[in-house]
Amino acid sequence: MQFRQQALSKLQSPEEIDLPVRLARPQGCLVLAVTVVAMVAAAVWAVTGTVSSTLGAPGILTYAQGSYVLQSPVAGQVTDVLAEEGERVPADSPLVKVRTTEGDTVVRTIAAGRLTTLVTAVGSVITTGADVAAVERIEKSDDPLSVMLYAPAESGSTVSVGAPVDITVQSVPKQRYGVLRGKVKAVGRVAESSRRITGFLGSTQLGEQFSREGPPVAVLVRLDESSVTKSGYTWSSPDGPPYAVESMTLATGSVRLAEQHPIDWLLP
Repeated sequence: MQFRQQALSKLQSPEEIDLPVRLARPQGCLVLAVTVVAMVAAAVWAVTGTVSSTLGAPGILTYAQGSYVLQSPVAGQVTDVLAEEGERVPADSPLVKVRTTEGDTVVRTIAAGRLTTLVTAVGSVITTGADVAAVERIEKSDDPLSVMLYAPAESGSTVSVGAPVDITVQSVPKQRYGVLRGKVKAVGRVAESSRRITGFLGSTQLGEQFSREGPPVAVLVRLDESSVTKSGYTWSSPDGPPYAVESMTLATGSVRLAEQHPIDWLLP
């Protein structure tokens, strides 16, 4: 009651009527001004600004013509291997010699390319239809490398042709030489089954690896070429690695997706 009487007496005091009323301290006004400016800036950015995001996907360096698995047309024992893995072989080139009950037979390539996998060895016994080798098709000796990425099917529609891509190559230290630069050349319209990936890459193991999380969408990336690097392609570092990169090397791609306005990105 004592405090109530003191408060009423102050309000009823005539000399207090002309005193100004302090609404806020200077520090409070400064905080309010900063808050208003920040809110206005955020509103402008939400309307006029853009937000960019990336999509990561595993992949592999390839010549984009695909591979084929060479199978033996006969049953018998391998007596000689006539080519080495990594070697470029022309069409109808001899790969292995097989001794059969009717004599020796030479298994030859179907189309020109690079011998990526040789399944058999001297002394191996093979049956008719058994896998002998995997050959990556190469039409010309100077064909450029590409990268085939396998993106999640639900994210395929967000990838656009021409989108920039950064490629981390498994055999190249990223911290020292950086990443390869490229652009999306084509995006698959349907999800790839494990069997289809195996048929394209010529490897059952890769087919299972790239489809482990479900059938993916194939994204073909064309690498930016360069005349000043040892590899012949553009890297995020000035020179890139002091050696050439090979096809069938595993890689990871980071695809830059189309930019969106923040208000569209934040609201469902």
